[in-house]
Amino acid sequence: MTEKSRYPGYDVLAKRDTPSWDANTREVIDKRLATPHVPRFLTAAEWVTADALCRRILPQSGETEAVSLVALLDAKLLADHGAGFRDADLPYMREAWRRGLAAIDAEAKARHDGRGFAQLSNQDQDRLLTAMQAGEVSGEHWVGFSAQMFFKRRVLVDVPPLYYSLPKAWNELGFGGPASPRGYVRLDGDRRDPWEAAEASAGSEKKAERENRHVV
Repeated sequence: MTEKSRYPGYDVLAKRDTPSWDANTREVIDKRLATPHVPRFLTAAEWVTADALCRRILPQSGETEAVSLVALLDAKLLADHGAGFRDADLPYMREAWRRGLAAIDAEAKARHDGRGFAQLSNQDQDRLLTAMQAGEVSGEHWVGFSAQMFFKRRVLVDVPPLYYSLPKAWNELGFGGPASPRGYVRLDGDRRDPWEAAEASAGSEKKAERENRHVV
């Protein structure tokens, strides 16, 4: 069963060539949408493990419309744009991901008769990630940093923002993109500008859909 959209009929990309988006916004989003779906920083093996990991952190229904989070993660690591600081108990971002992915795969193989993380069922993948989050994974595969810290300060910090950086997620949130150059005027509660998405309530789905098809 497909979950109903809170903003039926809304497509933020309809704003692309309107005053809602400026040239810089168009350039950034176009580049983001064109992210190659091939490894450029990660190795082929790392890509497979990272892809499986991303799919468990943010499971997506409807594979035809799924966002390739691993491609965005690879692009982030290739660009090497971190947060400007490093946690003292973790390696730098690139090294942390390389070592973390290797450790997750090795941990999976040790627990599941040689099967890597990507080869496990969703349930077994989730069990391993839950154990990492709870601080119940340690040992020879996690030398110099902990599985819990990698999960909390790299996986949970890096992966979710990748999904919410794209128009697909913005449509789900009713987000119009950067408020430049048009900006927002009606800032009171339960008020919206004409170029903002209309949220549907019970019984108002058709009305919201009609309004959203004209939002630019």
